[in-house]
Amino acid sequence: MALDPRIRDIGPVETTRLFDMVVDLAPPLHVGVGPLGRRIVFHAGGGSFEGPLLRGEVLASGGDWALVRADGSTAIDVRLTLRTHDGALISMTYGGRYTSPAELSTQLTDRRTRHTVDPKNYYFRSNPLFETGAAAYAWLNDVVCVGSGYFVEGGIAYRVAKVV
Repeated sequence: MALDPRIRDIGPVETTRLFDMVVDLAPPLHVGVGPLGRRIVFHAGGGSFEGPLLRGEVLASGGDWALVRADGSTAIDVRLTLRTHDGALISMTYGGRYTSPAELSTQLTDRRTRHTVDPKNYYFRSNPLFETGAAAYAWLNDVVCVGSGYFVEGGIAYRVAKVV
């Protein structure tokens, strides 16, 4: 089957590092199993972010309204507020997916041990978007990002890259 003649090579999708972020998490709230799956809410307890163009703190507000699907994969639904080092507020939202091999399930669901598992052994990806009224960071309103997540002691961390 031939490719559609309208398709052309526009080059690879490229990214550049935006920042690294750590989010401290409060103990999870297990909402229970509903019609879409098992809902767990992870409230953000603070944190930090730092990169070449911006840095600051993750405010202790927002969190992840995670949905564990019937197949064991987790759909993440996160809303956070960032405050830059110079006081600007940035709303950060992202969806994504987290999946892991069944043999790591016990270790990864235990808050005391999950940070010891090598992130190469599970898939944790996100698609951050931003909103701000701060003139210095208005460029964030128009970018799409990708994030690679991993567990750290007391929370989660992400490497966030801007799609160029």
